[in-house]
Amino acid sequence: MPVLRGAVTFSRFRTEPAKDAPSDVKRWLTKGLKSHAFEPIDRRSEEERAAGFVELENPESSEFATGNLFYGEYALFAFRIDTLKVPGSMMKSELDKWSAAFGKENGRPPARAEKNKQRAELKQLLRQRAVPRTSVLDVTWNLKTQTVQVWAASRKTVDEICVALEGALAVKVIGITPASMAQRAGIDEKALGPTAELIGMDLPATASVEDAHGEA
Repeated sequence: MPVLRGAVTFSRFRTEPAKDAPSDVKRWLTKGLKSHAFEPIDRRSEEERAAGFVELENPESSEFATGNLFYGEYALFAFRIDTLKVPGSMMKSELDKWSAAFGKENGRPPARAEKNKQRAELKQLLRQRAVPRTSVLDVTWNLKTQTVQVWAASRKTVDEICVALEGALAVKVIGITPASMAQRAGIDEKALGPTAELIGMDLPATASVEDAHGEA
């Protein structure tokens, strides 16, 4: 939970309403987050991944009560990703054990159909036992400036959270970068290149170590 306990890599964005700006920002934000709230993986299904918004201090909850979501001019929440996958090595080991027991009992190896049926049953059994791998990424939203910070290092994860925000809240999420800021200010992109002073082109090409640092 880097927002409350430390610092990690984060990405900054500004948001623009895709439609008219909401009259009640807090209500709009709460409703949007609930519409894209995290839902646990259904172990009876084939899905291996689930993602959605949760409360910052309680990733098991997506109620987004006012006291758990809003802190002064900020809304603090998180994006949770669960992954549930049965390791291939475990599946192979269990299937080999079953095949050996089947052969010993029936005097023949299992047919392909029998093996496929057992593989499906084993997968369901192992999914029930497996513990999902959970990742929780913090998100901060400044209600006054409409700027967002996503506390994640993975570019792919940051993009996924931005897409989720756009879908939940009908906004455009735009990265705050030198290029985007210059574009808003009407500055030509060519003017953003490094200056001669920055790259050291003002030094003579034949300058020696003594010239640059002084005589020893």
